[in-house]
Amino acid sequence: MLARPNRLTRGVDYRQVVRRGRRCGGPRLVTSALPSASARAPRFGFIISKQVGTAVVRNTVRRRLKAVCAEFLQTVPEGTDVVIRALPASASADFSELRADVARCLDRVLPGSARA
Repeated sequence: MLARPNRLTRGVDYRQVVRRGRRCGGPRLVTSALPSASARAPRFGFIISKQVGTAVVRNTVRRRLKAVCAEFLQTVPEGTDVVIRALPASASADFSELRADVARCLDRVLPGSARA
């Protein structure tokens, strides 16, 4: 689970990351990341629309993505904001597929990083 300092909570922050951040897309997720110079913990936000499925399915996808992001917390640079938008195909994906998609996208959008 992600602690409060590691979560995006304001709509303004979400919009800023999505509009100005680097983007990586895939069949199940679209990841946007925006680094900043501030010395704070990296923050993650999730956008899961009703197109993904029912409330139960959306919450399952959100919990899986939070667990995946908690694994990558130590490898994301300080001050970076990451927004992950789940696409409808994420509803049928298992944990390992979501983890692989997040890892691939973080490698592409974050400068000079190599993840497991």
